[in-house]
Amino acid sequence: MSQTKTTTAAHAATPHLNLDLDLAVADLKAIRQQWSSIQGRGEFNHVALPVPETIIAAIDNLKLALFPQRLGRINPSTVNEDHFVRKHLLTASLDLQQQIGLELHHRATLNGGLIDFTETQQHIAHILSQLLQALPQIRSTLEEDLLAALRGDPAAKSTDEIILSYPGWNAIVHYRLAHFFYQQNLPIVSRIIAEHAHSKTGIDIHPGAQIGSGLFIDHGTGVVIGETAIIGNNVRIYQAVTLGAKRFTEGENGYLHKGQARHPIIEDEVVIYAGATILGRITIGKASVIGGNVWLTHSTPPGSQISQAITRNASPDEVFINGAGI
Repeated sequence: MSQTKTTTAAHAATPHLNLDLDLAVADLKAIRQQWSSIQGRGEFNHVALPVPETIIAAIDNLKLALFPQRLGRINPSTVNEDHFVRKHLLTASLDLQQQIGLELHHRATLNGGLIDFTETQQHIAHILSQLLQALPQIRSTLEEDLLAALRGDPAAKSTDEIILSYPGWNAIVHYRLAHFFYQQNLPIVSRIIAEHAHSKTGIDIHPGAQIGSGLFIDHGTGVVIGETAIIGNNVRIYQAVTLGAKRFTEGENGYLHKGQARHPIIEDEVVIYAGATILGRITIGKASVIGGNVWLTHSTPPGSQISQAITRNASPDEVFINGAGI
């Protein structure tokens, strides 16, 4: 009773707010209508969009299906592992069926076309079928990523430690799943997956990047890998590395041109130490080592060792012995 009286008294003590909410609502409506007109959306402005929370839940279920004993914490001697995997694959598929449909519907309506329900459902079924076929290869590639982390980090005691706690590996898992949906021409779904990992790990990998097996991102905070970057096999990257664009070309409408190859190509077995910035469509040759805080805008031949110290006439051996580039 005393709590009720206190609450009532608090409301009574609150001064009356003389707010013109009708004017604010009307002004916001006018701004929305202006935006819709500029974007050419018209009557299609109300089209539903994919839901990030549902997509992330589906990805969590795919991760459980990929690594049931580690991420699912199941004991196959007491739990039917195949049943567990089937359950989470089905749950993920049902959520993705809905979310993929929303993106396809959104794209069709914004392009001014009418969506064919039967054709769309067939398209969704094809994408999900392709996903199920791709998962074994994704799992195998992730195993190579795990082994790369175990080999490359003296602090790593087991692959279990890496699976459960390493932000770099977590970001790579999301990237490999996001990349599948990017290849299926689902930019919204794929970007939601990638940006969720970005928000959790501080590692920004665009789902369009092409990345080989055995990638190890150590520490990872601040790593940026752009959309058109190509990374070979067994590459090691440390924190705050940027694989970015050097310049952008602008169209007559003021928008930057989309889809141009503008990010680096990193060949096999390259090591890029902390804080390095590599910009433009350049190639870093196989087995090169890029030292910490280097700013690089030109290609390098295989086996190169690039560091700030080299520009000061220091010996490369002084920079790169036993991981001293970090």
